[in-house]
Amino acid sequence: MAGRFPDAQLFIDLHGHSDRSPLSTTVAAATLLRQLGVPAERVPADPTDRLAMWRSELAGRRAVVVLDNAADAGQVAPLLPNGPDCLILITSRRRLIGLDSGRPSSLPVLDADEAVELLERVAGAERVAAEPEAAMEVARRCGHLPLALRLAGARLAHRPRWRVADLAERLAGASDPLAELVAGERSVAGAFALSYEQVSPLAQRVFRLLGLHPGQCVDNRVPAALADLLLPQAQDALDELVDAHLVEEVEPGRYQLHDLIREYARTLGAGRETADERRAAVGRLIDFHLQVTASIGRSLETGAEPSLFDLPEPARPDLVAATVGLGRAWLEENRSTLTALVRLAENEGFLRQSWQFARVAWVSNFYGGRLDDLIETHQIGLRAAERLGDEEAVATMLNYLASADYRRARFAEAIRRLEAVVGIYRRLDRPGELRKVLGNLGTAYAVDGQHQRGIELLTESAAIARRSGESSWLSNLLNNLSFTLISHGRYDEAVRMCRNQMAVARQAGDLRQLGNSIGHLSMARHRRGEHGPARRLLRVGLRLKRRVGNRYGEGELLNELGMMEREEGRPELAASLHRDALVAMIDAGDLVGQCASRNLLARAIFDQGDVASALDLHRRVLADAERLGLRYEQARALDGLARCLRHDDPDQARRYAGRALALFRQVETPDQRDTEKLLVELG
Repeated sequence: MAGRFPDAQLFIDLHGHSDRSPLSTTVAAATLLRQLGVPAERVPADPTDRLAMWRSELAGRRAVVVLDNAADAGQVAPLLPNGPDCLILITSRRRLIGLDSGRPSSLPVLDADEAVELLERVAGAERVAAEPEAAMEVARRCGHLPLALRLAGARLAHRPRWRVADLAERLAGASDPLAELVAGERSVAGAFALSYEQVSPLAQRVFRLLGLHPGQCVDNRVPAALADLLLPQAQDALDELVDAHLVEEVEPGRYQLHDLIREYARTLGAGRETADERRAAVGRLIDFHLQVTASIGRSLETGAEPSLFDLPEPARPDLVAATVGLGRAWLEENRSTLTALVRLAENEGFLRQSWQFARVAWVSNFYGGRLDDLIETHQIGLRAAERLGDEEAVATMLNYLASADYRRARFAEAIRRLEAVVGIYRRLDRPGELRKVLGNLGTAYAVDGQHQRGIELLTESAAIARRSGESSWLSNLLNNLSFTLISHGRYDEAVRMCRNQMAVARQAGDLRQLGNSIGHLSMARHRRGEHGPARRLLRVGLRLKRRVGNRYGEGELLNELGMMEREEGRPELAASLHRDALVAMIDAGDLVGQCASRNLLARAIFDQGDVASALDLHRRVLADAERLGLRYEQARALDGLARCLRHDDPDQARRYAGRALALFRQVETPDQRDTEKLLVELG
């Protein structure tokens, strides 16, 4: 900046955060005056006169002044010049809130390329460039923090026989990563300590306890639970930590710790809190999130057994009440945290809370398409239930693990788990729980193509529900029965079932099941040839599916609309709808729905005249459906291949059609009639 500010370029370290005491304002003014060339004997002894001389000497000069490492606003405010011709740059570990002028800017960490470049400058460009992947890993382990990168680079520079990969392995395997980021008297932990020591004892305690939180982001309710504080106290502590740059406010009301700072907080907590204090804080953290998740889950999962959400009174009802109104949005914001807390509950010995947490988070994970989280949490919950020797908890975990198997098209595994659950509930004489798992088992059999066995189990479940007057579960059963009847080609029965379900869902005020009943009614009426009413019902059903966030159901109805458009001679619109349906099925994590969407998309593409693309897509669906064991989608893919090849290779088309017909007959579906006609046409 010398060209822009030719009269002076000044720099002073104010030692606001260092092992030395901060410079007083008057000492800083004397140092700056000497940098301007004022002889020591001319510098006034009186503080007021000295500051006046400093401003007078700057007046009329074009100067740049760096006031580095400021302690607070009071230290630097008297040093600010009056004139417009100077540029003052102030750096500090704290936010200098007391300054009226200037533009504050919190520096982020380096980006990935900048981090590697800094590592190259310290350790040597050729050496680092020779191992780019290892260099990126070192940068990641350093959290892209400049000081950490400088210290890591210094270790490499002083150990010429080390590879960059050696340092990356040490950082990855270290029980205390901060201990690896030391060079002589300098360390990352020491730099963090300078900021930590500047905040109040309450903020220090909150900071240490935040190291116990396993998620990325928190709001003010998290430290309130961890430290057992009132919300205003927790907010004040967070604000103080933000000002000290120990916590970052990533968006209004949402905070996070840098990975290395979290490690520092965890280390401090292990040394300064007793084991009982840490366990109590973890218990409060788990209880808060479990209670909120259960409360929101009750509103989203109206057909659930009340006992599944039967928890003791919350430790902090005020925090729960302040959170539950956020509803599904809170679950979405905290989805990764909830999974991490299930792990934490198991690791810390909160076994009952571990399996309960998995269960109450199920509705968000299942309908949100987060099947990996669903499986991980329920596997952890299953281990916890087995360690507790709680058969009912074991059955609960197996039942909801089967729901992920169902979405992943692992029907044999889902049936195996559910048969085990049926055995447990029959042995324990739990008719309420038995009716539910019978419904799930019947649905699994039906989707696997064993429609008659599915209808038998669903009918048994419905009979138990009617005897017990369980209307909410009856609605769910009627939904599954109607879908099975549609798949079996029994459309008139399906229409009656859908209307019964609609009445039950309306009475219960269950929007999810109301959307399901309307959606299935539209499908049954479409298949009866009633396109006008079906289209109107589909639009209403879609609105309800979107309103409750049911991505699978949305994809199901988009596919139905696409089929209707193709039948009415609009394949371009049909293809667009099937592509949207495919996106929804991918979001839901439903592999069966993805195969169905792609098969239907291929048919629409074929009707547009792009035979080659349709042929390729059907072949890829066939490979996936064979790998997953989806007989119905295999049959649809084979039927599509036969249609694509009927003119160019009729012999191969006949073979494909014959295989399709055999599979359609296995799964007892009316689609076989169209394939029979195709075989007749092929001769």
